[in-house]
Amino acid sequence: MEQFEARKAETDEQIREIADLANEIWNEHFTPIIGKEQVEYMVEKFQSYPALKEQISEGYEYYQILHDGEFCGYTGIHPGEDNRLFLSKLYIKKESRGRHLATETFGFLKDLCRERGYSAVWLTCNKHNDNSLGVYRHLGFETIDTQEADIGGGFIMDDFIMEYKVS
Repeated sequence: MEQFEARKAETDEQIREIADLANEIWNEHFTPIIGKEQVEYMVEKFQSYPALKEQISEGYEYYQILHDGEFCGYTGIHPGEDNRLFLSKLYIKKESRGRHLATETFGFLKDLCRERGYSAVWLTCNKHNDNSLGVYRHLGFETIDTQEADIGGGFIMDDFIMEYKVS
């Protein structure tokens, strides 16, 4: 039987492993969507080891996603305003996609919301990230708004804001 595990990243080694995987996934997945320059900028600013460490000091939590003991992806969350959980990051490496790991991870996050008393999960997703948008819609997320955010370096994040009401 295949086994899913979301393991909280608590050691520097685990955080470095997430940063290394982030670099791999972002260069593979996002370069065709936003270009190499913006990928490099965003990896350094939001997905690098120092960035992850800083986010954790600000209350973010990171979890390694494991499938049969293999490190296949990661998720990052933050308690948000309005009693909602912010799903900051959910990434699965290319060779592990199609194993329903996003669905398993989302189940884990819904359980976490129920345990902590949150009413919803919300996220932002690039408007041109068609595969991920399809996954989120399949999981039951609805688009509730749009956002263009200046992230510095001459780059803009052009996103949908999506939400899932936890029952």
